[in-house]
Amino acid sequence: MIYQPKDALYRRAKSEGYRSRAAYKLLELNQRFHLIRPGDRVVDLGAAPGGWLQVAARLAGKKGRVIGVDIQPIEPLREENVLVIQGDVGSEECRQEILALLGSQADCVLSDLSPRLSGIRDADISRSIGLVRSALEVACRLLRPGGSFLAKTFMAEELSALSAELKRQFRSLQRTRPDASRKGSSEIYLCAQEFHNQDDASVRAESGKIHE
Repeated sequence: MIYQPKDALYRRAKSEGYRSRAAYKLLELNQRFHLIRPGDRVVDLGAAPGGWLQVAARLAGKKGRVIGVDIQPIEPLREENVLVIQGDVGSEECRQEILALLGSQADCVLSDLSPRLSGIRDADISRSIGLVRSALEVACRLLRPGGSFLAKTFMAEELSALSAELKRQFRSLQRTRPDASRKGSSEIYLCAQEFHNQDDASVRAESGKIHE
């Protein structure tokens, strides 16, 4: 199948003012899982060029707040409820800046982080899984109890171990693929909901801070 960078969704995104065709993926996934609601605080990791930020800003509304983070610069958006950070989500400095701008716990953390592809399948998948784990670490620090986490990765055997990690932190986990994904792409989205941070709960229980 021939890769078509400027397909129908690309042209639609341009005509409707979205910065990327990926906007339709988030719109579709939000309709399916109700990840973002009016008034929510949302963090978008790997936000450039800003298509997901545009969608998240609209869904969260004027009373919500959306923080976009990317190592690449993001052109300013006109949406007033969006703030952007240029930085590496793996750094403590960047994570502290996210916390400061967020102002409170997040309702939803999104991750469309993608590695710079080398063409070596196993290496690219390994990097992608590593980025999801990094995003999960950030999410576990930011999310309120009951919050949601959505992350892109690729089909691979390593998904079983990654899914097990997510199930320790969230009560619900679903693998899904939006119709807006390009034909032939092996990308898949992990939708984790009802955050409860089981690891922290276990530590507190063992230390005697949780009583029956």
